[in-house]
Amino acid sequence: MTGEPLIGVTIQVRGKASGTVTDFEGNYILPNISPDATLEVSYVGMKTQRVVVNGRTVINITLSEDAEMLSEIVVTGFGLSQRKESLTSAISVIGSKDLSRSKSSTASGALVGKIAGINSRQQDGRPGATTNIQIRNMGAPLYVIDGIQSDAGQFNNIDFNDIESISVLKDASAAIYGVRAANGVIVVTTKKGMRNSKNTVTVNSYYGWQSLYDFPKPATAETYIKNYIQSQTVQGATNYRYSKEDYEKWRQGTEKGYQPFDWYDYIWEVSPQTYVNANVSGGSDKINYYLSVGNLNQDAIIVNYGGFTRTNVQMNINANITDKLKVGGGMNGRIEKRINPGVPGGDDYWLPRFGTYRNLPTRRPFANDNPLYPTLTSTEAGTNFAWLTYDLSGKYEDTWRVVQLNFDAEYEIIEGLRAKALVSYYLANQRMDNQEYTYKLYGYDENTDTYPVIFENTNPWRERRQGYNEEITTNIQLSYQKQSGEHNIAAILGAETIKRDTPTTWVHSIPTSNALHLIDYETMDTYDDTGNNTQARLGYMGRINYNYSNKYLLEFSGRYDGSWKFPPNHRWGFFPSASVGWRISEETFWQESKMTEIFSDLKLRSSYGLLGDDNISGYRFY
Repeated sequence: MTGEPLIGVTIQVRGKASGTVTDFEGNYILPNISPDATLEVSYVGMKTQRVVVNGRTVINITLSEDAEMLSEIVVTGFGLSQRKESLTSAISVIGSKDLSRSKSSTASGALVGKIAGINSRQQDGRPGATTNIQIRNMGAPLYVIDGIQSDAGQFNNIDFNDIESISVLKDASAAIYGVRAANGVIVVTTKKGMRNSKNTVTVNSYYGWQSLYDFPKPATAETYIKNYIQSQTVQGATNYRYSKEDYEKWRQGTEKGYQPFDWYDYIWEVSPQTYVNANVSGGSDKINYYLSVGNLNQDAIIVNYGGFTRTNVQMNINANITDKLKVGGGMNGRIEKRINPGVPGGDDYWLPRFGTYRNLPTRRPFANDNPLYPTLTSTEAGTNFAWLTYDLSGKYEDTWRVVQLNFDAEYEIIEGLRAKALVSYYLANQRMDNQEYTYKLYGYDENTDTYPVIFENTNPWRERRQGYNEEITTNIQLSYQKQSGEHNIAAILGAETIKRDTPTTWVHSIPTSNALHLIDYETMDTYDDTGNNTQARLGYMGRINYNYSNKYLLEFSGRYDGSWKFPPNHRWGFFPSASVGWRISEETFWQESKMTEIFSDLKLRSSYGLLGDDNISGYRFY
């Protein structure tokens, strides 16, 4: 707010090591400085100012907002960041403000339409459905969350209101991730809280409705019968299935046996989607923290179906133990659940669409309209949604419990030279239970007023999949940064290891009764154990950045990567990249020309790199 004191503003004596930050009332003290010194004043979200002391002892400074500042800092991968003007690669960034405007249920959905070069496609609208993201139409990218290589599932189900920024590496800049970077890299940084800031509590919530949009409705009984008669006429039929009297009765729809049925309204409905998130953040001059809890509940728009629920927890804390040692920790956890009736077939969300069009408007869901006796409405028994309830058809439930723990430490060895280590543990546990009951469908005998069985399913289905994904990642880095006059250099060396196990078991049984939900040995006919399926990767990488006078830019990087997917004698590969840039708008001849009225900031850049891809489905070198 205008006129309000700012806490934690950094005030540095230009060219010196001395500096300070403002207190809770916006005051600061800088003793023993030269009368002709220059102060550099900076604060997140504000424009940096340089103020000449000119012998003054009291200097009041007013900062102005810089809306573009946050977007100017770009995370370039593997713990590195640069200001936007010094980039020599194709990297786009989006901040939390743009992400938070979305009402999508997934982080991938929140990216749609916000970054150039991102192609997106959501295949269906089932609860919790993700959006397929591709960078420049090149396939599935690699996701890196807080420095840890992750998969699409981890990215999609993070609460995007906990994300500080997302950087998209589109070209040779992705070579720092080697054998997994061919399709580009999406680098996610979660919120950490700010130093020297008050405790801030934020609550974000919404309530919305979902419905089918532009989904064609099937023909009414009148339209169906009219066109059926016309079809038979064209074919030269003499024995019509529907007479003129039948057509009039169906058109009026009042006489018993001639009452049409709207399967579209019976199967589909308007459903709510709710979301609530609460977070608290803050910090002192030595520590900063962020804690968030969020819950999403997305009901299905199909009658009798359940939906998708997800609860997220995000925690980050960073602290200065000494002037040279910094440590940090983070936790990202979630519980997500999908639930619906025990629908026959492989895709439970295909059957509602099929039933909408397969069931004729002249067929009703219950024999004699008696809700105790569902009937056969087509040649496919599963199209009648009258019996697709938890009581009659069973229950499908898929639950994931996921946690990722990160710990990092950074130590300044000498000025400009830092060592950093990062360790991460990831565990995702799945339990899927599915039981499909036996059932009967009935007809109606008007003469005896009875309901004979006209179809019976005597093949029950009971299955359970239980397993987990466990991954341990370690990352060590040695970085150096030095500025000497107009020369700026930054370099990093590092190594990274990833080990992943995915043990899973799948059990199938044939229950003797719908009421028996437990799986016992006598009814079990299949037990599959997939084993650990251990995956391992090891990589060594380096990068060096140089710029002169913030005009001439140069970057080299490379990664020597090994993947378990390939034979021992072909397991390693080297992935180099190089890029150059020229900020022509910083040249004197440009600034003295009228071109500045057209281009205030113009940069020419070029990059080349070699990237790898070991995401080869089903490939086994042995």
